[in-house]
This record gives sequence, structure tokens and C-alpha cells, in this order.
Amino acid sequence: MAKVEVLMPKMGESVAEATVINWLKNIGDTINTEESIIEIATDKVDSEIPSPATGVLIEQKYQKDDVVKVGSIIAIIETSKEDAKEETNKETIDAVEVIEKEVDQVLKDTIKPSRSLSSTKNRFYSPLVKNIAQKEEISQLELDNITGTGLEGRVTKRDILSYLDKRHTHKNDTPTPTPTPTPTPQNLEYSRGTSNGSDEIIEMDRMRKVIADHMVMSKHTSPHVTSFVEADVTNIVLWRNKIKNEFLQKEGEKITFTPIFIEAVSKALRDFPMVNVSVDGNKIIKKKNINIGMATALPTGNLIVPVIKNADQINLVGLTRKVNDLAIRARDNQLQPDEIQGGTYTISNVGSFGNVMGTPIINQPQVGILAVGVIKKKPVVIESPQGDSIGIRHLMFLSHSYDHRVVDGALGGKFVRKVADYLEEFDINRKI
Repeated sequence: MAKVEVLMPKMGESVAEATVINWLKNIGDTINTEESIIEIATDKVDSEIPSPATGVLIEQKYQKDDVVKVGSIIAIIETSKEDAKEETNKETIDAVEVIEKEVDQVLKDTIKPSRSLSSTKNRFYSPLVKNIAQKEEISQLELDNITGTGLEGRVTKRDILSYLDKRHTHKNDTPTPTPTPTPTPQNLEYSRGTSNGSDEIIEMDRMRKVIADHMVMSKHTSPHVTSFVEADVTNIVLWRNKIKNEFLQKEGEKITFTPIFIEAVSKALRDFPMVNVSVDGNKIIKKKNINIGMATALPTGNLIVPVIKNADQINLVGLTRKVNDLAIRARDNQLQPDEIQGGTYTISNVGSFGNVMGTPIINQPQVGILAVGVIKKKPVVIESPQGDSIGIRHLMFLSHSYDHRVVDGALGGKFVRKVADYLEEFDINRKI
């Protein structure tokens, strides 16, 4: 028989300890590899720790509500294999780190250390829930009355955020006294010029605050330059019109222009790898993978950017499936944390709103973003060996914003021109 130690995993550089929420397995229970044995919480995220081996749980080192340091032994599993190694499951730790980093990025500027909370219902609250309650000034009585959907009725992060959305809505419905601001030139000008007592004040929701901070940070970080190219996409329009019904019947997917744009951008990034970079101080990090983010508008009016990993290695059918799947799940709030991080370049389809062109803001820490405008029919001069003629073509503008710290005008201009070339050279006889 061999004994395997289960360790408290590392959950990000800023996290040194976690609280035991609940044991999912009891002493004497048989456990399979990857089966969850304990539920834990940090001040950022709740998670479960899976078993690194198959065997019997013979010892629990800590009890519910105990605070455990990262790296501590939390349990012992007895296995039947003599050669079993006493190691934690690295994949599990990595997965937890992915979740921790994503949540930390969103909450690091808004959550402060939690105050001591004592539930009148003798209900356990994770540090994450406590911190959100403190930030939003939720009283203990109010917290106790939130309906929990977690284990044993525990309030989860989703429960408290859902409650806050409803709470803010009710607050906006009930007029409250507005404090008189300290007179300044700015608010005096506002009072004189724009406020007539009937203006509506709308509180930003959590996602809008994060987006606002990210956009301001990007403009402060990168000197933005935008280059424009008008591309003739007639072949693409005619090809899609010709095959879209067959494509839907054969693949079960509707094909839009977006996967075709992503394919062209992926090819251009291979040709110009110095656009597929990020900046760390005075260092340029050249990315090995081409991960394309696609800016997606949500029903709430907010924006999210799901990422297609290794887009240059996926064919057009695969890209279509990815684009449709991510877009649908983004609007249904079903994306996983790993699906909205790791992007190396972003595309924003402003044409879907009827816009001709735009000057998009770079999605940090990337150094470039492409806005694709609406496709419009225009009369153009068509050159041929037999002479020039006037014809009707389908044209669209490409707007490439880039970080002038590392991408000069020549590189930024050549890159967007190359994207246009790939679109214009699209094979109208291409097979599905």
C-alpha cells in the first residue's frame, strides 16, 4: 500500500491561504482520480480540489472553516499501487490558477479585505462573498436573507451578484436625496449648461466599470495610431451568397463574414509576427500562438471578447463553428474564464451596426486591433488589359489601430494592407 499526500494548491501569487468550506468525501470513502474531495474558498474565488490518485481517504488534516496555508497537506489517500508517487495533480493546480487570475483581474481594484461577519442564520459565507458584501455595503441581515443556490443553501458569487443587480434596479426606481456637490468650475459649468433637474442618473453596472477602467488604461498606456484601407470583398460576398444554404445543410452552421475575416487576419499575423506581440516595460514579447479575440456586444449593452485559440491552425468550417459557439454562449453568459483570456490580437465588427469605419481602442496587453466596417456596393474603376471600365463592387473599410511604441506606421500600414490582399484574393470557386 502507498500513501498519497493531497496539498493545498497554489492559487495565484497574491493568495497565501484558503478556507475549508466543506469536505465532499469522508474518511473511509473510496475516491477516483480527479474526483473532487474538498471545497475551498479564497478571498477571490471558490473552488474544489480533485484527488490526485485513486484510493481510500484515510485522513483529513483540517476541518470545516479552518484556514490552510498554500502547500500544506490537507488529506492522505491510501492507494493500492506500490509505485504511487506523493504528488498533487498539476493540471488541477493550473486550472485553478487560470480561474484565480481571471477573477483577480476583474476584482483586484474593487474588493478590499473583508470585515468580520457573523451570520444570524449560522450560515457559512466564503471570503469572496464577504468581500463583495463589504464593498457593496450589504448588511448582515440583508446577506442572511439572500437565497443561496450552493451546497447546503450557501450563497455563491453568482447569487450575490444577481442580488446586487436587482438591488441596484430597485435603488434606481426609488428617488433618493442628492447631496449638494462642492462647487468647482467643472460642476458649476455642468449646472449652468446641461442640468435641468430632469436628467436621469444611471449607476454603472460591474462589467461597465471594468470596461471603462480598461479603456482608459489602454489609452494611457499606448499611443494609438490608426491606418485605413478600403478592400474589395466582392468575391467573398458572391461566394458566401452562393454556398450559404449548402453550408447550412451540410455543416449545420450559418456562415457569416466573421470567420473569413479571422482567417485573413491570422494569415497576415503569420506574415507580420511583430504585430502579434505584447509589451512588458522595455521588452517586446513575441507570441508563439495566434489567438484572435472577437469583440462581442451583449444584450446588456456591454462588451466581451471571447478568444479563438490557435486560429491560424483551424480551417474555415472550424472557425465558423468556433465563432458561432462563442458568440451564442457569450450572449447567454456561459463563457468559461479561459475563453476570454490569452488573446494576442482582436477584431471588432463595427459593420454589424451599419458603421463604415471606426478607430478601435487596443485591448491591452495586445498592440493591435482591427475594426471591419459595413460592406457597401459602390461604383469603381476596374482596370483590365483591355482598358478601364466602371463596375459595381462590394467594398469595405478596414481600420487598424496599433501601439506606436512598438508598431511603426510602415509595419501597421503593411499589415492592414496584407489583410485586405487576402480578402481581395479570396477564391470565388473555393470548396466547402
